[in-house]
Amino acid sequence: MCRLLAYIGTPVNLEPLLCEPEHSLIVQSYKPREMLQGTVNADGYGIGWYGSKSAESKVLSAEESSTLSTQHSVLSTDKDLEPFIYKSIIPIWNDTNLESISRYVESNNILAYVRSATSGQALDMSNAQPFKYKNLSFIHNGRVEKFKKTLYRPMRKNLSDEIYSWIGGTTDSEHIFAMILNHLTTNPDKTIEQALHVTLLELQEMALSYDTCVMANLVISDGKRLVASRYAVKQPAPTLYWVKNDQNFPASVIIASEPLFTGNWQPVPENSIISVGEDCDIRIEQI
Repeated sequence: MCRLLAYIGTPVNLEPLLCEPEHSLIVQSYKPREMLQGTVNADGYGIGWYGSKSAESKVLSAEESSTLSTQHSVLSTDKDLEPFIYKSIIPIWNDTNLESISRYVESNNILAYVRSATSGQALDMSNAQPFKYKNLSFIHNGRVEKFKKTLYRPMRKNLSDEIYSWIGGTTDSEHIFAMILNHLTTNPDKTIEQALHVTLLELQEMALSYDTCVMANLVISDGKRLVASRYAVKQPAPTLYWVKNDQNFPASVIIASEPLFTGNWQPVPENSIISVGEDCDIRIEQI
């Protein structure tokens, strides 16, 4: 079980988000409060963020943004819109580069993650998160119970050749992302929410057929918005919270496995999808 967070809003440095909170992701890596399984997250970490072009898009009027969204599919091949990814297989508290990176990097859309690797899954860069595909980035907290013996082949069965070949690692997390990507690439008119919703229902059907459990707390970003789920085939689902317009992070929304600091954190309902746009408007729908 891992810990994750996602941020969208006014551009901010990584430092006040990742390092300074009293219960920061660094603290959660060795002293989590609400993990269902495991005690530490010492198997690496990763950060994904989007650059100036994504940030500059916030100045577009609502009408311009609406026009652009109808002209382009969710997936973009524009290299300038792709996320920057930094990841490591050492514990986040041991990476001496983080201090410098967190002071330098600024973004309006950030994903971050600390890993507790499932037994049997390799601790290497191919399995490190965030995963990315074109302009999308993805992080996952949860697991497929006995993944290699249960859903490994069923999850791959209906993937297109392109997405099947894209998979570079062996984790259940990357395969969940692959299923979502498969829906988006084969159905360009689908939204991220729709692709995620369908994928979770497919995973539920597979899990029931193979008598296994799926936990899928995850976040997907396209640089302009966040789409996240709190989901489990068998209750309880891992914890997930959101907070909006905190005094230290005005005009923003943060989604996290555990509250980073004292504030008006709200639990995401179990088995639901939460979407946050550039205007920080929040929508929650049940799966």
